[in-house]
Amino acid sequence: GNPALYPLIYQTQCADVLLVQINPIEHRDLPDTAPEIMERMNEVTFNASLLGELRAIDFVRRLLAEGRLDPQHYKSMRMHRIDGGRVLAPFGDASKSRADMAFVRQLFELGRTEGQNWLKAHHQDVGVRPSLNIADNV
Repeated sequence: GNPALYPLIYQTQCADVLLVQINPIEHRDLPDTAPEIMERMNEVTFNASLLGELRAIDFVRRLLAEGRLDPQHYKSMRMHRIDGGRVLAPFGDASKSRADMAFVRQLFELGRTEGQNWLKAHHQDVGVRPSLNIADNV
């Protein structure tokens, strides 16, 4: 089958993708309970797939820049990322099943703040260049 990001690349005219990443790429601590180990396994599995797709996007982008691929058949993507893992880390694994309105509002406000911070730093990149340097981040 097609990679998960396929529709965001080939079923639109837009060449910019904003990834809002809620799972951290790395952890400083080791999981030591069964639920923590299972959660870490889920994160690693998901992140491995995502990182593979990001590397493929970067590879195609470099080949297009070098003139080694036909731009009629391949698309040069501009990847951007809001890294939510840092602000969501304090909530822990149990928060993934919470649905109370106070918590949803808190997440909404965190998301709004992180989105505004990203826009301040990178709005000039959208439509022009990627703000996520995949080679440095994956």
